[in-house]
Amino acid sequence: MSDFKQRLQEHNTLVSQLASLEERGVIEEAIALLCSTLSREMPLLICGNGGSASDALHISGELVGTFLRERKALNVICLNANVSVLTAWTNDYEFDSVFSRQVEAHGRSGGVCWGISTSGNSQNVVLALKTARELGLKTLGLTGRGGGKMVEYCDLLIDVPSTATPRIQELHLLLYHYICEEIEVRLC
Repeated sequence: MSDFKQRLQEHNTLVSQLASLEERGVIEEAIALLCSTLSREMPLLICGNGGSASDALHISGELVGTFLRERKALNVICLNANVSVLTAWTNDYEFDSVFSRQVEAHGRSGGVCWGISTSGNSQNVVLALKTARELGLKTLGLTGRGGGKMVEYCDLLIDVPSTATPRIQELHLLLYHYICEEIEVRLC
């Protein structure tokens, strides 16, 4: 069997294991939380590093713009998108607090902070979730198997059934596209 076919089989096995998340009800809970928050025009703050930063940008683009339907813009801010804040804060202070500082600026009680980390251990994402909780925001995590350190600070945790970063990122894409689609269906 070729490496490509083997990788596809591995991927298909992991995709079929996503059903366990639905059985736990965590995906539906996340959609309901996000719809409730966005319908009240409360902020959804999203952050991640590396590939997860790209995912955070992707989600915010789908929700501020449009995914599949024409609709009004939703109140979504990607915390890893503002290069001036990222470089100024990390130059003068440190990288660990770069997202929590922005949660202080943009977070409001009743909003949601959505942290994305394949390991669940990215310190700046963990601190953003911790700060969000302290400010009265709900917290959502998207991670790999187990959730890492983020578990302690997530009201809802979607931990996909893998420890391999590329596979986790592939599963995250499937999940957040589904979540974006459901948000549009329910809010339109």
